[in-house]
Order: sequence, then structure tokens, then C-alpha cells
Amino acid sequence: MAHGNTRRVADAMGLVLGARVVTPEDADPAEVAGADLVGFGSGVFHGRLHPRLTGFAGSLPAGARGRAFVFATSGLPELPFAPFSRPLVRLLERKGFAVGGTFSCRALDTWAPFRLVGGLHRQRPHAGDLAAAAAFAARLGGS
Repeated sequence: MAHGNTRRVADAMGLVLGARVVTPEDADPAEVAGADLVGFGSGVFHGRLHPRLTGFAGSLPAGARGRAFVFATSGLPELPFAPFSRPLVRLLERKGFAVGGTFSCRALDTWAPFRLVGGLHRQRPHAGDLAAAAAFAARLGGS
């Protein structure tokens, strides 16, 4: 279920970077290929990033690329031994991107058991999360 959590984080990052924010369906592979820095973001669904995003990344041809970063919103924390961002980071590296980092923050989660109580993290991402996302983007933009 989409709540707009990841879009809010993407917009905060895009504002700092002066970048356009688009969905995988609206992304132009040629524009991605020519960009100096590209962010790939998704909510987390059953411990994985959305298949629309990973499918788009997988459809990109391999070759020399610029830098990339991965970001996510999730109700539950990323596990150190199995980070949900790792498969996409590895895919992007195989496609030729230099992945400069990952960012994640908590967000409203209404997965089945949490829906019964109105969801987890109803107030997130909050202003502090968006500020952290903007700071992360600023560090990447200055690299």
C-alpha cells in the first residue's frame, strides 16, 4: 500500500540536489545513463525493495556510469546481516554505477498485522527524517 513516504524522502533529496524525481515508469534510461548522480529509492515490501524499481534497474544496459545511491523507507529496521538495499546496490554496481551510499528511515507501515492497530510509525517520515535525507543528499552532491 502506497502512503507517499518514499516520495517525501525523494522530494527532500531532489530539492537539495536540484534533481527531478520520477517513478520507474517515467524514468528515461538515456537520461539515467548520462547523469552524474542517480538516486534509486523505494519503500520496503516484505523485506525487499519494490520490484518496479529493481526491474527498471535490471533493464538498464551495463556500461560505464556515474554515481548512484539507494534509499528506502520501511516500517522495520534494516538488518545488518541482510540489508534490504544490498541486492539493488549489487545490481547497480554490476550495471557500472559507483554506489556512494544508502539511506533509510522509518515510515508508516500498514502491513497486515500492523494494520489492525492503525499501522507502525504513523508520524514518519517526520521533519527530522526529511532533514537527515537532505543532509545525506548534500553530502553526495558535494562529492
